[in-house]
Amino acid sequence: MTLSRRTLLRTAALAAAATSLAPAASLAQPAAQPEEKIRLGLCSYTFRNFSRAQLIGFMHDLRVSDLNAKDAKDHLPMEPAAEAQALSDYAAAGIRLHAAGAIYFQKATDDDIRAQFEYLKRANIPVMVAGDPTPESLPRIEQFVKQYNIRLAIHNHGPEDKLWPSPLDILKDIRHMDPRIGCCIDVGHTVRTGTDVVEAIHAVGPRLFDMHMKDLTDFHDKASQVAVGDGKMPVPQIFQALQEIRYPGFVDLEYEVHPDDPMPGVTKSYAYMRGVLAGMGLTA
Repeated sequence: MTLSRRTLLRTAALAAAATSLAPAASLAQPAAQPEEKIRLGLCSYTFRNFSRAQLIGFMHDLRVSDLNAKDAKDHLPMEPAAEAQALSDYAAAGIRLHAAGAIYFQKATDDDIRAQFEYLKRANIPVMVAGDPTPESLPRIEQFVKQYNIRLAIHNHGPEDKLWPSPLDILKDIRHMDPRIGCCIDVGHTVRTGTDVVEAIHAVGPRLFDMHMKDLTDFHDKASQVAVGDGKMPVPQIFQALQEIRYPGFVDLEYEVHPDDPMPGVTKSYAYMRGVLAGMGLTA
């Protein structure tokens, strides 16, 4: 059927009018669905007084298979041959390494920085948790981030940290840098600075590459750490915020107290976190 020019114009006008009257919500793109999974991992520093073999056994008992490894004991040695043996042991045990650290740049020379990135490259680890890069050293480190395509997650260490007390302090110096430079939010150190940890998660957003979970009974006392769920940390709100920003990384338990007998507190922490996630309809 052939339409006249007048009919076409009239049809177009009616369509435009109908569109202008349509509710705004019907024209919007569907809202992005939040991530349906919060992934729980473990900081090997939790078991710093135990060997790699013992660490692997503990992880099996805890039903945790994702590890943020540190060069403590023999967990992930810096020496290449010893590192290769550790990687073989983890692979045989079904344990995946998603981050390493905290790593410290004591010299911040090219050779020093390159050695740290080679350490992660050999292990095929995508995230370096960095403890002490200075603002002045970041441009140099940024070049290695680009070269190795390994993300740098700067770890905040609370009021005692003269460089990075809070994740918000980190953001001030990295906001114009390569997007692979971001934060590892330690929730315990964050709350001790008076920073709202939920607001910090939203502020960091896509630059959040790792998270260290712990709990405190007193947000002014570092020594008040307890099993997660026994303190005042707003864990459900933290998980909700991570879901809202579609956080793709891991929530790594870092239980720093009772280093000679951490399993009771660690077991209780995972039970609580898994219970919170189940109550939210999420899987861990």
